[in-house]
Amino acid sequence: MLAYTYIERGRFELIEKPKPVLVDDRDAIVKVTLASICSSDLHIKHGSVPRAVPGITVGHELVGIVEQVGGAVTNVKPGDRVTVNVETFCGECFFCQHGWVNNCTDQNGGWALGCRIDGGQAEYIRVPYADQGLDKIPDSVTDLQALLVGDVLATGYWAAQISEIKEEDTVLIIGAGPTGLCTLQCVRLHHPKRVIVCDVDENRLAFVRKLDKDVLTTRPDHLKEFVLANSDHGGADVVMEVAGSGDTFRMAWDCARPNAIVTVVALYDGPQTLPLPDMYGKNLIFKTGGVDGCNCKETLRLIAEGKLDTTPLITHTYSLKNIAEAYDLFENKRDGVIKVAITFDE
Repeated sequence: MLAYTYIERGRFELIEKPKPVLVDDRDAIVKVTLASICSSDLHIKHGSVPRAVPGITVGHELVGIVEQVGGAVTNVKPGDRVTVNVETFCGECFFCQHGWVNNCTDQNGGWALGCRIDGGQAEYIRVPYADQGLDKIPDSVTDLQALLVGDVLATGYWAAQISEIKEEDTVLIIGAGPTGLCTLQCVRLHHPKRVIVCDVDENRLAFVRKLDKDVLTTRPDHLKEFVLANSDHGGADVVMEVAGSGDTFRMAWDCARPNAIVTVVALYDGPQTLPLPDMYGKNLIFKTGGVDGCNCKETLRLIAEGKLDTTPLITHTYSLKNIAEAYDLFENKRDGVIKVAITFDE
């Protein structure tokens, strides 16, 4: 089968690999029907994910059809259309039992697919712990509607959930890329008084305004002044940092009001500075880390009910044979790209 593979730092290639097989009773083999490119794939390419293993198939955001299941799998069967969770989790350890599935103690717990074990930018994928990692797609939901459920939509839903958003809040979202746009939709489920989205790219801000006419948008240049003018208590009540670039961590805490919640779900290329003397007295609450993607069944239900719709984010589509072109487009943010879907129908 064809699989897009991490060869070495700075180099991915589309190569032939053997079709995966079951290695555990809890595995499933899924025929991939759609995949997408994530910024985390680019982090692997550029060497900023040290745990990524050269030789693995990349990709962790996909949907497909179950082809084969191990003897211990009970939640899905061959022929089921499914979303694939970005995280591998056993469902039984201390962390899984508390919903902290990103910290599953299995040797491949957390983000493994497309990082430490073969991922989904290939014709087939083996999914460990299939009862946890696969969710059936409702009949009324298309593959395209479900494509982002297992990763960026899961991230946005989790970020909004842990941010304790109240109806009187002003919420600031830093970053209007795919994760920021998914976060915006999930924030809206909590009905805050006001939402501000900040991004350096005016084209992305225009895209935000097209999706949500009530959102306030701004560039970083005078972000703090904009937030102060559009909040009730000297800053945002909740700040969600999903950009992970340059000065965005400093922007996040600087634009938060005292006693605010600052939720950081961005993946940074390097360490960030925590200037505690400057923060002293703000009494901020920081919530950080990778997504706990255990609410995919809930987000699929919300999609089926018309309360979430990420299809406008899929702005470009390429075949697997042309995936290198898709990466070039996505990495260089050309032609108004937000998210790229990879098809497997050739």
